[in-house]
Order: sequence, then C-alpha cells, then structure tokens
Amino acid sequence: MTSPSPQVDFPVNFLQDTAIIRIPARLSILEAVPFQQTCQDLTKKDIPLQKIILDFQNTIFLDSSGLGALVSCFKITQDKGIEFILSNVNSKVMAVLSLTELDRVFEIQTTKDVLAKPTRQLEEQLPATHPSIRSLMKRLIDIVGSVVGLVITSILSIPIAIAITIDNPGPIFFQQTRCGWMGKRFQIWKFRSMCVDAEAKKSQVQNQVQGAFFKNENDPRITKVGRFLRRTSLDELPQFWNVLKGEMSLVGTRPPTPDEVERYEVPEWQRLDVKPGMTGEWQVNGRSTVRSFEDVIRLDLKYQKNWTLFYDLQLIFKTIAILFNKNSGAV
Repeated sequence: MTSPSPQVDFPVNFLQDTAIIRIPARLSILEAVPFQQTCQDLTKKDIPLQKIILDFQNTIFLDSSGLGALVSCFKITQDKGIEFILSNVNSKVMAVLSLTELDRVFEIQTTKDVLAKPTRQLEEQLPATHPSIRSLMKRLIDIVGSVVGLVITSILSIPIAIAITIDNPGPIFFQQTRCGWMGKRFQIWKFRSMCVDAEAKKSQVQNQVQGAFFKNENDPRITKVGRFLRRTSLDELPQFWNVLKGEMSLVGTRPPTPDEVERYEVPEWQRLDVKPGMTGEWQVNGRSTVRSFEDVIRLDLKYQKNWTLFYDLQLIFKTIAILFNKNSGAV
C-alpha cells in the first residue's frame, strides 16, 4: 500500500532536555507519516531527551491516521523512556481522544473548561472524517434495515439456538471486542459458530493470511453447525443490534480486532475513518479469497473513495445475492 508523503513542516523547539513539537491545524493522513518521522528522528538524536511535548494549540482536525501517528509515537517514546505529553489540547482534539479512550493513556495538559465539558458537548466537536459519517440518510437506512434485520433474527434465533446447543452445548451468542470508527472499541455480537473455548485455542491455529488479520479456512475450532452459519452468514444476524446502536453500519469496512489495530502502520489507520459494516467491498469481492492485509486495505479504501448512498444500496443487494454462495467464507 502506498501513501502520500508531502513535505509537512513540524517546527521543533528545544528547552534543555525537552523537545516541543508544534502540531499544525490538521493532523490527518497527509501529515501523519511526516509527524511520526519527526518523533522518530528526535528519539535518535544525540540530545538526551527526557520529554517530548506536542503543542495542539492550533489543531482543529484530527482523524484516524492522526490518531495512529500519536499511538505510534507514544510507543516509540515509551521504548526510549521519554515522557510523551500532549499540551494545549482543545475541545476538538479532546473529543477524539475521549471517544477512543486515549485520554486515559496519554498525559494531557488542557484547560479546566475543556475538562469540564460534558460528553454530549464533546461529541458535537467530533470531526467529519468521511462524508458517510454525517449522512442522516445513511443513518436512517441503517435504522430501518437493522429493525427489519432484528425481526428476522428473532424469528430465526430459536432454530439456530437449538441447533447450536445440540451440536456444541454452551452459550448461544459470541461476544468479541472490535474497533469501530476512529478505533473506538465496542462489543460485536454473533451467533456462536466455534467451540466454547475458541479464544483460548486461537494461538494453536495457523494463520493462513498475511498481515494484520486472522483467517484459517479449515479452522478446527468451528463446529458443524458453525460452518453452515458462516457459509450463509446467519452467524452475523445479531450484528443488526450493533447497527441499531450506531456502532456499525449496514455497509462499511471490515471491523478489526484490537490486536489487529495494534499491528497497523500509520497509513493503515485510514480505514477507520468510516464505520465498520456488516457488509462491504470485502464481502462482495470474495471474502474467503482475501489472503493479505494489503487486499483488505485496498478494498476498504475503494469503498471510502466510491461511497454514495446508491453505492451502499448496490453493495447490500450484491450481498443478498451471494449470501448462500458456497465460496462466501467467514470474516
């Protein structure tokens, strides 16, 4: 995957053992990589740095790639034993940090009025990282679609629950932490398609794909009923609840797990600029044949570039058409 690398200036002032980096008005995909490089270069200098302070006084926009750069720089400074401080953080930046709970990770210096703002007021300051995020019509389609989907789910849940219990006694639903818009964590719901202790056995299963996601075509943890549920995508029906809550959309990008996001390079965070979806480009382009994270990124960025409401509807109808295709493997 290639990413733009424009010449962006990040002024650095030194005060004894402290480096102060002035962050520009935007910290987005265009500025993220040069910013990360600036931090990395500072940690390699002969100057014995004790602190790196990021001055956010003029910053009014922060997207997923900017967050990725901050996380990357934080890891670099932690490895070097250097304090990493965010200074002059305004409400727009604080809104993003609060959304992703990074305000609990970073050392932040801000004013009392920003700290005193209630969650609702901060949410109003969140950036429009992609046109789909602020589309009221897309949200309306999500609500209507999820309500219809939940009605269907309630009807099918009884036979599915019986089949799961007979095949492999245990919980009917499977809950897992995923990362949504901007990397915010949420609990995704599915009908259980694996053995009860599947998560504990994951390290014993070979990953057959390259990059920051996991897949095994013949995963031994999948039950007999689970294979049918996955092949028909019936295991994903409970995700209509995630859509109704606004954590997901009917159409979007593939929702990653936190350990996958931990492995992201800075440009790869760009895929988190839209909400994850129950379906998307990866679903209609042979999700079982996707064998590298580069392909996942390519499909996710294709969706972001081509997005319109009509495009969403096209992907929904394509998904319905291939639901029972025997080659439509699991996410």
